[in-house]
Amino acid sequence: MNGPVALVGAGEFTPAMAAVDRGLLASTGVARPRVAVIPTASWPDGEDVFRRWGAMGEAHFAALGAEVEQVLVKDRSDADDPACAQAAGEADLIYFSGGKPDHLLAALDGSALWSAVHAAYERGAVLAGCSAGAMVLGGHQVEISRRIRFPVHWAPSLGVVPSVAVLPHYDRFPETIAALFAMGAPRGTLVLGIDEDTAAIGRDGSFTVEGRSGVTVWHGRERKRYRAGDTFRV
Repeated sequence: MNGPVALVGAGEFTPAMAAVDRGLLASTGVARPRVAVIPTASWPDGEDVFRRWGAMGEAHFAALGAEVEQVLVKDRSDADDPACAQAAGEADLIYFSGGKPDHLLAALDGSALWSAVHAAYERGAVLAGCSAGAMVLGGHQVEISRRIRFPVHWAPSLGVVPSVAVLPHYDRFPETIAALFAMGAPRGTLVLGIDEDTAAIGRDGSFTVEGRSGVTVWHGRERKRYRAGDTFRV
């Protein structure tokens, strides 16, 4: 049975998300869960940043009582390393942190690591992504560049939640820009605008909002706002 999926708008490995992450650990059903922290999306920002995110993830989840391993996958070559794939595939909770979504997708798509992660998810492991990490778990992700150009382009993504596309850091978006993104999404796609320090946590198409703020669900021109404790279906 597939495990839960956590789509986080921003704030990974910070005190603001501790309660949410405690719940994710509890949902594994394991007394001392194994967590794989994968900071791949931050590699384009430099090795110092990459290693800092890995260390932050390890410290954060260790403080919550988990056994944590940093899986330091930089690019597609590392993602095909059997040792990295095994480390991720044996985890009870697999967490992709933020950075550059295009880099993360290129590293993961079709890789040995992603095959192992998906197999773990299918046996019930929790799969979590923050910001770029959340974007790649949808059916499509918006292509990011230094400048926003319209119409925006959408690329097929990893499809763990095939009917959605994620816009993280949503509370920092001007609403008019968010509307243009949402209305340009592929037909049939729900766009989830997830605020910072907030998560949409779901299983079998039913999602619950957790954290300090909310999630805005766009279906074409229609939108609906959900706050912490609310549920919605995709």
